[in-house]
Amino acid sequence: MAVLTPMQAVGAITLRNYTTYKRYWKLFLTGFLEPVFYLFAIGIGVGQLIGTFEFHGQVIPYADFVAPAMLAASAFNGAMLDSTFNVFFKLRYTKLYDQMLATPLSTTDVARGEILWGQIRGASYAAMFLLVMLAMGMINSWWALLALPATLLIGFSFSAVFMAWTTYMKSFQDFDKISLVQLPLFIFSGTFFPVEAFGDNVLRWIVEATPLYRGVVLCRELTTGAVTWGSAVSVGYLVVMGVLGLLVVRRRLDTLLRT
Repeated sequence: MAVLTPMQAVGAITLRNYTTYKRYWKLFLTGFLEPVFYLFAIGIGVGQLIGTFEFHGQVIPYADFVAPAMLAASAFNGAMLDSTFNVFFKLRYTKLYDQMLATPLSTTDVARGEILWGQIRGASYAAMFLLVMLAMGMINSWWALLALPATLLIGFSFSAVFMAWTTYMKSFQDFDKISLVQLPLFIFSGTFFPVEAFGDNVLRWIVEATPLYRGVVLCRELTTGAVTWGSAVSVGYLVVMGVLGLLVVRRRLDTLLRT
């Protein structure tokens, strides 16, 4: 049996996903439109009533405060959708991964390929959203050039963790747990208001320790130019999270598909 290099293996899985999902482009479109609508409704609509916020000593319009959070949420949503529903269906129903392992592909290749595809989906949402921000004058620094790589990192981290979680799911009812985590993360990760609103208490520390908050604050610092050492903390946090998720995915696929 021929041996594939890691690059060839990941490329084959990515090509397979692209060939399959290009017929369902409307699903990609809906994932992009949701944060855009939030931006228009809350960032701009409610922003007319709120005015400005202070972020790292800078006074910025409320829409400029919300927009980078929606950018991070775009990457988060794209990665989550592909690494949960699609992975579960392939794993439990179509048995696609069993078929892949009958080829020169390994479980490590499958994990990398699926996580990369989740990243691509999340990054496509983020790239389109960045263009919307640019067109609306919501990018205020050259640091924003790093915002797209930042969303790639966010996508990698959440793709790996959500795919690892999905390997433990037994039925579609388990997706209620995903929703139970997704909504609080989206609302309480400093998305629509600063974490200072929680006061200096345990709740604020919990929020600051959540992964989406680290992604939100990283994107906000880059688009506003208010980069601090906290940016490095966020990057390190997301890298560790993604690597740990990838290791769990690989072990879980070995357990489920090799035994």
